[in-house]
Amino acid sequence: MTTEVNSEMQNLYNESIKVIRENEVVLGRIAAIKPKEVLIDVGFKSEGIVSIVEFSKQDLEIGRELEFLVESVENDAGIIELSREKAIHMHGWDKVVKLAKDGGFIEGRLTKKIKGGFLVDCAGIEGFLPLSLSAFKGVADKDILNKEFKFKVVKINNLRRSIILSRRETIQKEREMSRDKLWQELKIGGVYSGVVKAITDFGAFVDLGGIDGLLHITDMSWSKISHPSEAVALGDKIEVMILNLDREASRISLGLKQRMPDPWSEVETKFSVGAKIKGKVVNMVPYGIFVELDKGIEGLVHISEISWIKRVSSPNEMFAVGDIVETQVLTVDKGARRISLSLKQLEQNPWLEAESKYPIGVTVSGKVRGFAEYGAFVEIDSNLEGMIHVSDISWTKRVAQPSDVLKKGQKIEVVVLSVDSQNRRIALGMKQLQPNPWPEIAIKYPLDTILEAEVINVTDFGVFVKLEEVLEGLIFTNEIDKEQIPILKSGDKLKVKVIKMDVEQAKIGLSAKI
Repeated sequence: MTTEVNSEMQNLYNESIKVIRENEVVLGRIAAIKPKEVLIDVGFKSEGIVSIVEFSKQDLEIGRELEFLVESVENDAGIIELSREKAIHMHGWDKVVKLAKDGGFIEGRLTKKIKGGFLVDCAGIEGFLPLSLSAFKGVADKDILNKEFKFKVVKINNLRRSIILSRRETIQKEREMSRDKLWQELKIGGVYSGVVKAITDFGAFVDLGGIDGLLHITDMSWSKISHPSEAVALGDKIEVMILNLDREASRISLGLKQRMPDPWSEVETKFSVGAKIKGKVVNMVPYGIFVELDKGIEGLVHISEISWIKRVSSPNEMFAVGDIVETQVLTVDKGARRISLSLKQLEQNPWLEAESKYPIGVTVSGKVRGFAEYGAFVEIDSNLEGMIHVSDISWTKRVAQPSDVLKKGQKIEVVVLSVDSQNRRIALGMKQLQPNPWPEIAIKYPLDTILEAEVINVTDFGVFVKLEEVLEGLIFTNEIDKEQIPILKSGDKLKVKVIKMDVEQAKIGLSAKI
């Protein structure tokens, strides 16, 4: 009976003992902690022993359950030999293999720089990171050693249980994730920090942290600028507002001036019509000058509003960028963001008294100020300017260009022919200083008079000839042999006959067919 009981007790004891095998991972509980060793209860008939150096401080706690690798089921002392580090390493290796197959990323700590790259500790697995795959170009060793990074496993050595890693793919993936996250965070009207990474003629590209946005030149400043470099520089850290988002096209429109109050919001109260205000000339164009009245507010002085009297062909004849001028506000259009200014309205209009001051027929002195193809401009006093038409320079001489007869700056006398105050025009004449000689010319050269003339000019419609020093006539092309015209030159003599006399038009018609 006693034998049978002992046998049953032995069977129950044997069944309670776990079956463990070498090189397998088992779950064990810390039973005792000694200065150099830790006793582990793995449910076997004897306890296992592990060196204390294989434990982290956090793991050293009586009763804590951890995984261990069975190195020997029973050594000479009858104790199970276990390893905490090898269990961790085995689990780490399985994780590495799975991540490599799945294309995932693994975390690791750079432990040492060696020839050609870095050694990396990936949860107990030794990894090698080649320099060419590290993406650490230009980074100091002190900034990366003993720090955690994510890597992709590009090659596995099962025999040595080592791996080759790459960081380039993780950086790309991190950037993509960062961009996706940023796209979700960006909102129209939101203000974000960015760095100016490129400048073009039309604006600047700003890096918002993985996504670039365009800051157009028109959205940089309320003031007018000619180039983006006037507002930002490469590398500048700036705060910008999102104006528009297009996720499909990956386009972001940014604004810098929108973060500041719009100076045009109160423009009508600050610059009322008729007000006199000083400003700085900031730009000149063929049709006028732009004057800065306040920060971000400019007005235009049209070329017609510069002077009552002076004929201004180009504003840069009178102004330079930076000049301070006093102007009068003519109109304010807040919606169109336009202000019209005037310089001449600050002066008395001399044309109001022009008709009474310069009656028709009066002779006045003046100075030649400039030329046009059709006449010469003459300043008749310090306030007004008139024009001599080419037809009013000489009674008898054909004037092709007024500059052939007059010189700029020349002082001359002229006769007032007409005054139009409304359109600000005065017609002047030079030939009117002398009596009209054409009635006497008509008597001197009656029809059919034959005389010798000197060729002055040959044109498509006829030949101009000189009859006297200041008297010219025209031979029409049908009044001269066609063969003769091509060989004529200035100074040639011709026999001509008077066939037409027009006193009113001051013209003599001639014929060379005698």
